[in-house]
Amino acid sequence: MSLPQLHYTSVTSGDGAPAGRFTAVDPTIAGPVRAEAAPLLAYEAPEGTADGLSDARLRSLPVAFGFAALSDGSHLLSRTVATGAGGFHAHAIHLLPGTPIPGRVLPVAAWGAPEWLSSAPDRTLPDPLTAMSTSHGPSRGLTREGLGDFAVSRSPWLAAVLSDLRRVSEDPAAPPVVLVERQSADVARWVALAVAVLPREHAERLTFTTYTRHPGRTTHQVIGVLPEDAPDARDPRFRVHAASGPRPSGTADDAWAGTAARIWRSRSPELFREAAELPGEPFAAGPLAVTALGAGIALGSDGRAAAADWAAERPYALDEKRTRQLTDALTAPADDRTAAECAAALRLLTALDGRCPASVTAPLAALLVTEAVRGGDVALEPPARSAFEEADGELALAGLVEELGDELLAELAAGVPRGVARTVQLLRIVRLLGVDRAELLPDVVGRLARALLDDPEAGACPALPHLLDEQFDVRTALLGELDRLAPDHPADTERLLIRVPLPFTGTQLLPHLRMCAEAPGAKARGADRVGILHTVLRAAGMSPFAEPLVLRTAVGLVWGEDTLTAGEARLLLGETTSDAHRTAGTWAHLVDAALAAPSGDEDAPELAHELLQGFPQELGSRARACLMLLDFAREMRSGTAGPGWADRARTLRSRAEPAGPQSLEHAFAALAERLLAPGRPGEELYAFVHSGDADLIAAYGRAARGDGVPALLRADPAYAADCFTVWNAHPHAGDDWTATRTALLEEVLRPAVRALSAEELAAVEEAVEREGSSRTLEAFRAWNRPSRSIGRLGRRIVGRVRRG
Repeated sequence: MSLPQLHYTSVTSGDGAPAGRFTAVDPTIAGPVRAEAAPLLAYEAPEGTADGLSDARLRSLPVAFGFAALSDGSHLLSRTVATGAGGFHAHAIHLLPGTPIPGRVLPVAAWGAPEWLSSAPDRTLPDPLTAMSTSHGPSRGLTREGLGDFAVSRSPWLAAVLSDLRRVSEDPAAPPVVLVERQSADVARWVALAVAVLPREHAERLTFTTYTRHPGRTTHQVIGVLPEDAPDARDPRFRVHAASGPRPSGTADDAWAGTAARIWRSRSPELFREAAELPGEPFAAGPLAVTALGAGIALGSDGRAAAADWAAERPYALDEKRTRQLTDALTAPADDRTAAECAAALRLLTALDGRCPASVTAPLAALLVTEAVRGGDVALEPPARSAFEEADGELALAGLVEELGDELLAELAAGVPRGVARTVQLLRIVRLLGVDRAELLPDVVGRLARALLDDPEAGACPALPHLLDEQFDVRTALLGELDRLAPDHPADTERLLIRVPLPFTGTQLLPHLRMCAEAPGAKARGADRVGILHTVLRAAGMSPFAEPLVLRTAVGLVWGEDTLTAGEARLLLGETTSDAHRTAGTWAHLVDAALAAPSGDEDAPELAHELLQGFPQELGSRARACLMLLDFAREMRSGTAGPGWADRARTLRSRAEPAGPQSLEHAFAALAERLLAPGRPGEELYAFVHSGDADLIAAYGRAARGDGVPALLRADPAYAADCFTVWNAHPHAGDDWTATRTALLEEVLRPAVRALSAEELAAVEEAVEREGSSRTLEAFRAWNRPSRSIGRLGRRIVGRVRRG
């Protein structure tokens, strides 16, 4: 079958501008194809190229050798060269959709083929062309040896270029790859390196041109340019690689490209065909890496990890010889081994365990143990014990004990700086190697328990449940230590159990841990706090009377940093008695509840009385005095307080210095309320007024402004008359009393009296006269007149009443 050809040659238009025309075209090539092909075949010589060059100089100009995809799905394989007088000639082959080059050779293999013509044929119909030979032509650069030399010379750029070529092959929208070379033959070599690595279906579709002056005008995936035509490397439209410039810094983060680059630098392209026969996805690094390692090519950590992962997923794909080659390569000394590589090696070991003899698996298992001890990756799990079975495995295990045993024990004894995960890792390795750690276990478990409570998030390491499942003695000791610490760290223990579901199986009671595990659910159900306490205590399976410390744990879980209310504290004290709280140390929470209770909390004085009776030896002097202030408030309200109220209140305040504001407010408010109540003893009122205590008098003023006094003033004429008499009395008792009583007359009594009806006002006046005298009544009437000033006569009457 003859290949459809076309020839396109430069001509000079009437205005002197260069143009082109088809000089020989196969009649099967349609007009739209020719129209689309014309700009692809056009050629522009490098800037500054002179006219009238010699044949040798013409041959040194760039060759635009390309493979392009057309809009109808067909392809165009072409070669365009410069000709004399500044012209060019293009020779192209049109490949219909789905039609490969005869022999299914790759397009780049036609570089330098002798069938390419550099001038127009003598006839308008081109001579038949049935094949493209792959002889290497004058460049002789596409031989295996030549490509190997070229790959070595381009080592710094090789992996990055291959990575970008992979991207442009996988994603049609990816930026094209621009290769900056002084020789177009070197661009062809780049393409030859790439298609040897790319999967066959991608290699056959890779479009390229070895030369253009305008990379932004072409649709090729790979574009060759001279240095003077190179776009800016920062241009997001391109991925630019300039071998003529400085060497790139860093490495490509692409295991497939990095491995392929190492194979090319090792001059072993035949390995690409060998790797292609292995199962795997296109562009998977695993087949390349396994093949390279089997051939003795050293790879980086990402390449070794890719090989291990691939083999772990397909342990059946390699025979024993190739598997041994792989494990030998993985266990060879390396100073760049990463956590990802170790994790992949562990997956491979797990897949091979039971499939391969210990002579294959034991070295890999020994490597993983050594890396776990010395490598710094606390997430790396130790291998299974079965990897060390048989004679080879036992020998490897004995070597590990001799090499690492003392090192393991020394680190465990000194304390592990990397916390929970490292301690768990070391304990598992010690058990795997059979090293005796019985003497160290109590201290190690104690540090582990404290570390778990200090950082509950660290306890979520996946290896902790495995440790507890594997080692019964560690589980028993750790759960026991956590249970012992829980009463002093209930919130931390609760957070730990939310993150880590510890196994509460076996015969251990673990009351505190069971309470901590129950607490989140009890709180979520929304019961009151005392109800939550009961639920948590039931989870302990033990009574606070039998084990008072469960009370400490329960209080810490339910209230945490919050303070109990006085009512809650009374309930707890009544249910569990003072002895249990004394042993548990929770009596201090009850005292805090009493001292923090706001004014008006009726439970606080009663709680204080119970605390004074229940904890006489535990209370400090200040706490006792504060509680006695609260107890004094209880006595005042119950009417059981002895005489000398004001003096006693002031004495208790001095003992409680600095007295808590709530306790003082309770006591002074109760005293003030009692002095404002009907029937209060006159001597107590007199002592209070003449005490000169600003705080007491201020409390009296606040109490008089409460809701109860104004209401009683309006309802009880005798009470209103009594308040008028008291608030007009004792003019020389001091400035604080004078200011307070004057304000009460104006702000409390006057509004109440003005709101009375005439009958109610008459009843008040009658009571004023009955309580005092006619002069007192005259003073009341003068004080109650609407005038803003009572005048000289009124002031004289009021003065006489006060003196009386």
